[in-house]
Amino acid sequence: MTHTAVGTQATADKPTAADIEPRLAAHRRELTGYCYRMLGSAFDAEDAVQETLLRAWKGIDGFEGRSGLRSWLYRIATNVCLTMIEGRGRRARPMDLSASAWEPVEASLAARRPEDTWLEPMVDERVLPEAGDPADVAVGRESIRLAFVAALQHLPPRQRAVLVLREVLRWRAEEVAELLETTTASVNSALQRARATLATRPDVRAPADLDAEHRVLLERYVRAFESYDIDAFVRLLADDVTQNMPPFEMWLDGADDIAAWMVGPGHQCRGSRLLPLRVNGQPAFAHWKPIGAHGELVPFAIQALELEDGRVKRITSFLDTRLFALFGLPAAPPPR
Repeated sequence: MTHTAVGTQATADKPTAADIEPRLAAHRRELTGYCYRMLGSAFDAEDAVQETLLRAWKGIDGFEGRSGLRSWLYRIATNVCLTMIEGRGRRARPMDLSASAWEPVEASLAARRPEDTWLEPMVDERVLPEAGDPADVAVGRESIRLAFVAALQHLPPRQRAVLVLREVLRWRAEEVAELLETTTASVNSALQRARATLATRPDVRAPADLDAEHRVLLERYVRAFESYDIDAFVRLLADDVTQNMPPFEMWLDGADDIAAWMVGPGHQCRGSRLLPLRVNGQPAFAHWKPIGAHGELVPFAIQALELEDGRVKRITSFLDTRLFALFGLPAAPPPR
């Protein structure tokens, strides 16, 4: 997004009751992106933004206009997120909780954890700008990648806020210090520590942009999955591919285990339908699965893919079907 000064705007920036609602709504998308990076949850991010806008609406009479409306909203959103983070563990991916893949594959659905254990996906259109400076758009896309958001969860909450505000949103150190009511030196120190922590995460680097080869790969992926041609499907996978399916603890390592899972516990996905999406800055699919005697297609998962060197590197299937409504997806796949 294009950075605008947030620290000093004239008192004339103070909104009136007549114009406050559209002015608050204009910031919803970027606030959702900020809260999502902070919280690692699409649902928590939506709740945090709702609470932020509600507090802003109720407190508008006390807004003095000494700082910009945008900076004031970010101050509220940061406080809301820090409060939400208190008292709960960080959200994670299955591979973050276990050093080895699940064995045996046949028992992979035996263990699960509550939904609030897991990192959740976010559809691009709810958090990324529709247009803007290409460099800002690229930073925004890279900074909602599942691997990056998962890495952010390893940071203490205030370091997380500093890194997102400084590295993603391009705020100046003195602006962040004012928002967090601390010193510029403390902000710079927190940023250095956050960068050092992220440097220890092996999969934070940004992937290559999708090109024609990757688009062909995704078309082949859909054909192989919908026809349930396991041999063709396996040929699309990287040698070190992994698959995970929150809220289950399982994660699978390697094409052989994934193939064994698909013809074993996952065999009921035969006859599924996929619809392309953009989730977390990368390709994804809404997945409807046949169920019942008549094989009606019902929401099943959001499949998020990570591609590398012309192959599928990681498959994450989020089985929380509430995501369909949140992302505006229909209960049944559209006709072809």
